[in-house]
Amino acid sequence: QVQFVESGGGLVHLGGSLRLSCVVSGLSFSTQSMGWYRQAPGKQREYVARIAPNGQVMYADFMEDRFIISRNNAKNMVFLQMIDLKPEDTAVYYCKEAPVRNDDWGQGTQVTVSA
Repeated sequence: QVQFVESGGGLVHLGGSLRLSCVVSGLSFSTQSMGWYRQAPGKQREYVARIAPNGQVMYADFMEDRFIISRNNAKNMVFLQMIDLKPEDTAVYYCKEAPVRNDDWGQGTQVTVSA
C-alpha cells in the first residue's frame, strides 16, 4: 500500500518561509517522479512542482522562483522549500507521484500565511 506522510506546515506571516517534508512508502521511490500539489479553501487541488528520479525539476508558472523541490532517494523523502510566502499560498499541501495515478492522497500539511 502506497503511503504519503506530509509534515512541516504551519502559520507564517507574509514573506515567511517553510520547508515541507514527505515520507513515501509502498512504491519504487528512486524510479518514480514525485510532485507537490496544493488545495486552497474552496478551490480545486493544483499542481505545484515535480521532480524526476534524476533530480530534474519542473514548477507551476505561478511559483515565481519562490519554491524549490528536492528529494532524498536514500530516505524516500521529497521536500518543498518555500520562501517569500504570500496569503494566496494558504492551502493544504500534498505530495504524491507525478503524474497522479489515482485518488489516494495523504492527509496533507496545512500552510497558512497571514497578511
